[in-house]
Amino acid sequence: MFLQLAATPALLAAEESPSYNVVSRHAASKSSVPGPYRGIVAQVHSGKVIDVGSERVDQATVDRMLSTGMQSLTGAKADRDAWATFFSPSDVVGIKVNCSGAPVICSSPEVVRGIVANLVSVGVKPQNIYIYERYLNQLVSVHYERFVPEGVQILAIETPRGSQKNYDAETYVDVSFFGEAATRSNLARLVTETVTKIINVPNAKEHQAAGVTGCLKNAAYGNFSNVARSHKVEKTNTLTFIGLLAAMEPLRSKSVLNIMDGIKGIWHGGPFAEDNRYRFFPKMMMFGTDSVAMDRLLLDLIEEKRKAEGASSLWDRSVPIDKKAHLDYHKNTFVREPGHIEYAATKFGLGEYDKAHIKVSSVEV
Repeated sequence: MFLQLAATPALLAAEESPSYNVVSRHAASKSSVPGPYRGIVAQVHSGKVIDVGSERVDQATVDRMLSTGMQSLTGAKADRDAWATFFSPSDVVGIKVNCSGAPVICSSPEVVRGIVANLVSVGVKPQNIYIYERYLNQLVSVHYERFVPEGVQILAIETPRGSQKNYDAETYVDVSFFGEAATRSNLARLVTETVTKIINVPNAKEHQAAGVTGCLKNAAYGNFSNVARSHKVEKTNTLTFIGLLAAMEPLRSKSVLNIMDGIKGIWHGGPFAEDNRYRFFPKMMMFGTDSVAMDRLLLDLIEEKRKAEGASSLWDRSVPIDKKAHLDYHKNTFVREPGHIEYAATKFGLGEYDKAHIKVSSVEV
């Protein structure tokens, strides 16, 4: 079907939106995002989780943060009960990591190790757990295999980079942004054919085009092919494209849990962490099923850090545009679109954007 996204003054300033042709044979599920904990976010902080000097992550503290966060989110009194809220022994679970800034910043292997251990504790077989990312070179640089049990599968969608063989030819979005020859973005076959559930593990990162890379962008751009074309020029289509992809079935229905790894973060120059000056250490994790609510809190985190550093606002559309702006926090590479988070809430119902409707439980461990 064709989906013409109507422009709303608050978000699109009367600009015309692209015409998207959405093709999927998969039906929506009642349990789809924002899931059972709409507008609820569990946030856990620990000053002991990382040594800033060595950047050594403490596994024991990560494990306590995972325990506290999952119990706080679900209300369960034991870890196994908390994880059993989402997963059963019959599940095949994909862990969507973010390795675009690896090995400097990525979904921490200590966090992934803890997630895998808890999945195994509720009966999910190691061979039914997939740690995955789009690009092989980014994924292998993290060496997740050193942190997880034998049998856990570590998979790059594009092997080699640019290959379409692991994408579903029958599940895609067709749209021409800038007159490009290849206009389709296909969903990974791992999502459409193999996994029954997905845990999304983004980082706390600024993004030069989208504003931030959080739950929505890691799900959308991390599971589809041919997405970078949305931000080839100064004025991008990230505003509308990210939410559309994240809402695509069966990705939406299978994305049952978000665990944001905010142990390290990037406040400028994202997503690749090319300049160490722009890394910082929030030392926190967030847990939830509501992607929008979690990304709304991430916006505040990055915006407050940028303000403290004297950087331009994520919302400032008047700053100079420069293709080397990842090295200068007074400039933009693109016209950033942090409004993609509100758009995902308004147009696709992916969660709560209004902070008055977001309940945050904050715990120190």
